[in-house]
Amino acid sequence: MNALSSSPPVGRLAPSPTGHLHLGHARSFLVAWWHARSRGGRIVLRIEDLDVERVKSGMSDETLRDLEWLGLDWDGAPCIQSTGVASIEAAADELAARGLAYPCICTRAEIEAAASAPHGPDGAGRYPGTCRGKFTSIADAERASGRKAALRFMARPGEIGIEDGVMGARSFDIARDAGDFVVMRRAGSPAYQLAVVVDDARQGVNEVVRGADLLESAARQKLLQEALSIRSPKWWHVPLVVDASGRRFAKRSDDIALAKLRSAGLDPRRVVAWVARHSGIERAEPATAREFTSHFDMRRLPRRDVVVDERALVEFT
Repeated sequence: MNALSSSPPVGRLAPSPTGHLHLGHARSFLVAWWHARSRGGRIVLRIEDLDVERVKSGMSDETLRDLEWLGLDWDGAPCIQSTGVASIEAAADELAARGLAYPCICTRAEIEAAASAPHGPDGAGRYPGTCRGKFTSIADAERASGRKAALRFMARPGEIGIEDGVMGARSFDIARDAGDFVVMRRAGSPAYQLAVVVDDARQGVNEVVRGADLLESAARQKLLQEALSIRSPKWWHVPLVVDASGRRFAKRSDDIALAKLRSAGLDPRRVVAWVARHSGIERAEPATAREFTSHFDMRRLPRRDVVVDERALVEFT
């Protein structure tokens, strides 16, 4: 599929309420916001709350406060992903009806233990296709096995090319490295890859700016976009914010949580300026996100990870 080329820019902020936003999120969201706003584009906000096992109570409100603290705004009311599940389920039903997805009763432990399931580049076990052609429907799979069934999309073999505005031309062979992947979980909720594809299309998103750790996901999403006749957005996968050891910042360890900085009374313009200096805006002094908009150019974004060491942390204490 050809990426959108002539439509006005529509970007998005898509946080998950599974933990506190941290400095890495601040950079990704500010870059996404600047990229759209600097060219007169729109920004939509989507709270991705489908991973119910990990969603934390009250975190959606905390996330909104963090984004507002950074000085970010968006067009229209926030979209709560769980309110649009019917559209995602309809897409899953279409894939199944067309024979492009099938029921799967395999557990993660069974996949990991399968002799024919070497580990892919992300460390996850490759799905060996155990349930392909075994069941006629989700109900048939659950009746025959006594287990809840997931729905897996059949990844076509061969390279999937991705043109990325930061990382350049990349290709991935999902069938070889990961195998068929889940689009509806065993618990009955939509999986990330399908939900993102359907919701981006529904919200008119034609530009996606996010962390480089999701670059491989773009290939999976492109497969789904092709299958559902959805045009691919343009992608920009930005280098990550990491600690001195090279470890990616993570919500589970509460790395430099924005809520902590906010509650400590830190001037958010200091965080914004730090992000600006690491996003190609030279000699950035404390200022609001909007004041930096006209200075941002994605072409000047550094192509390496941003390292936050002890010396850098002094800026936020």
